This record gives sequence, C-alpha cells and structure tokens, in this order.
Amino acid sequence: MTTAVAAIPAARGVNRRALTLSILYFVLAAILVLVFGAGIEPGAETTFKLNLGLAPAITLPDLVVPSAPTIYLMAGICAFCGALQLTRAIGARWAILLTVVLIAFIFGFLTWSGAGKSMSLVGIFQSSLYRAVPIAFGALSGVMCERAGVVNIAIEGMLLSGAFIAAVVSSATGNNWFGVIGAVIVGGLLAWLLAILAIRYRVNQIIAGLVINIGAVGITSFVSTRVLQQNQALNTPPRFDLIVLPVLSDIPIIGPIFFSGNFFMYAVFALVIIIHFALFYTRYGLRVRSVGEHPRAADTVGINVNFTRYRNVILGGMVAGLGGAYFTVGSTGAFEREMTAGRGYIGLAAMIFGGWTPIGAFLASLVFGFADALQSRLSILGSPVPSEFLLMVPYITTIVVVAGLVGRVRMPAADGTPYVKE
Repeated sequence: MTTAVAAIPAARGVNRRALTLSILYFVLAAILVLVFGAGIEPGAETTFKLNLGLAPAITLPDLVVPSAPTIYLMAGICAFCGALQLTRAIGARWAILLTVVLIAFIFGFLTWSGAGKSMSLVGIFQSSLYRAVPIAFGALSGVMCERAGVVNIAIEGMLLSGAFIAAVVSSATGNNWFGVIGAVIVGGLLAWLLAILAIRYRVNQIIAGLVINIGAVGITSFVSTRVLQQNQALNTPPRFDLIVLPVLSDIPIIGPIFFSGNFFMYAVFALVIIIHFALFYTRYGLRVRSVGEHPRAADTVGINVNFTRYRNVILGGMVAGLGGAYFTVGSTGAFEREMTAGRGYIGLAAMIFGGWTPIGAFLASLVFGFADALQSRLSILGSPVPSEFLLMVPYITTIVVVAGLVGRVRMPAADGTPYVKE
C-alpha cells in the first residue's frame, strides 16, 4: 500500500510532463504552419549547400527542397510526435521524441529563412563547432569542479582573464604558446582563490564566484582602457593557424567540420576524452565522485576531501583559462572589453544540460554553439527576423534549457556544500 501511494505523485509528474511536451510539440507545429509556411511564395525553393571551400576533393550536389511543402512536412512531424507523446506511445523515451521535434523545427525554420536563397549547411555546422569551443571549455571546467562538490560560478571571470593574459603575453613575446601558458596559469590562480574562499573559509560559493567575475571584469576593463588602447603593440597577438588533417578533411560534410580547425578545437576533443576516462575509469575519478557525492563517507575510508576539492578546482580553473585564450589567440586576435559575453554562464548551463558528464557537456555546448552560429548566419542572409531577436537566440536557448531541466537532472549530492571535518 505504501509503495502504491508513493507512486502516485511520480505518475502524476510523468503525466504532467507528457502533457506539457505534447502541447509544446503542437505549438511548434502551429508556428511552422501559420507563421513560417503561410508567408512562403508558391514555387519557392531553398538550397542547402553541402560543400565547403572552392575546390573540395569530393563534391556533393546541393540539397534543393521546395520551401512550403518542406515546412508543412516538418510541421506534420512535430504534430505526429505531439500525438505520440499525448498518448504516451513512446513510453519513457521522451528525450528521443524531443530531439526529433527540435531537428524538424530547426530544419523547417532554416527552410523558411532561406526560401528563394541558398545557405551553406556545412558552414553553419562548422561555425557551430567553432562557437561551441569556448563554451565547452567552460562546461568541462564546471564538470571538474562540481564533480568534487564545488560550484564554480567564476568560470566567466576565468575565461575573461585568460583571454586578457593570452593577448598581452603573446603580444609581448611574439609567441602564442607563451600566451596559452599564461592563460592557463591565471585560470589556475583564480581557481585557487575560489578554492580558498569556498573550502577553507567556507564562503558562500555563489557569492565567491560572482566576486571573482566582477573583479575580472573590472580589472581587465580598466587595464584595457588605460594601457592597451595607448599601447596597441600589447594587443596584437599572433593567432594559431588552422590544422588541416590530410585525407580526413576531404571526407564530405564531416571532414571540413571536425578535421579542419586550430589547436583549441583539437584540445577540446582531447580534454573531453581525457576527463571522461579519468572521472569514470580511474581511481582518481572514483575518489573525486565520492567526494562530490558523500564526502563524509569518503573521509571515512581515508580520502582527503579538501585536498581533492582543491586539486579539482584548480585543474578546472586551468581548463577555463585555456578556454579564455581561445578568444584572443584562437579567434579574434585582440582583446576587447567583456569579450566573453557570458560564455562562462552558458558553459554552466551546458554542464547541467549534459548531466555533469564531459561528453554530455560537450554535446550540450554544440547546441548552444549552433544557436549562436544560427543567429550570426541569419543576420548575414537578411532574415526577416529582427536583428535584436537574433542576438537573443543563444541566451534564450540557455534559459529554456535550464528551466526545462529543473527537477529532471541530478547534480552531485554534495555540490556546493562545504565539508567540515569532525
């Protein structure tokens, strides 16, 4: 009897989620039909280019689709998924259904935006990966810290400080590798400060992180205005060149996306694999996860809880500092005030979306990178959507993802809780 009574709230929660998702799918289908499909001229076509570069080794024909029928087809898919969700025919695999609906809606939106025009689908995906790189560094930093039980809101400040130091050191030395090393060091130092405040003095971890963020913004903005603007030689760092892998880069579609990038893109791939293996397949990872889940039990078996947290927070800060270097020596080539533009906070959202796992965090970063690339590409194409709304796309995506995941993902049990040894 007790088990049956306890199952009632859970069943109600599942039913409420199924109803909410089905309504969402029907609303998206209605938007595709009434907003996007209704304004398309008869006979209009959308061309998606599947080649990137002037002379690819293997050329694929362009994908040309009739605009209005394609939009209506995508609307039908969304409505069908809504019906499946409403009848709960899909069972517990609601995430698969949600993925199908999002892909259908995005493809319908792209078809509407490019009606009568052409757009490079491979170019959008490539730009998505590039824009996801700093977000992924921030997300991986968050995974390292929060798996050990420390909330790292200071990722934004670490990214910004890393970008600043990388620009200055690379410009002064003429060597971008020195700039990367400087960015990693400053990220580690800021993380060490956060660890002292959060672990030793047990300051509220959210407040400690915000203090570091505000300090980083203030110091970098002041020095940029007073020093870098008067000494442009200190803000002209050399950038990393593209590393094009032979043969692999010639593979259609995926070659230009995954095998033609700079050092930072390949570093993200390597870190995702290394951190995932370290956290889930080594003794080190078992200790880190035990400290993040149940520090008192970990202490009982002889694990130094606070040392483990110090180490992971500093390592996470170094990852964030490396990600900050991307903004200057890997992308724009110069430091600008507040150039990270909230990517550290978006990285935290990607970490949550990815379920506090390295691979999940990276895949979630691609979602946010796609949203960022989409608004940039649509503004170039002259989309009828106002530019102000396009600029909001990455941040709206962040809000929707985080709000939609409340209560559906489980954070490490001791995350954000200081440990006091008895």
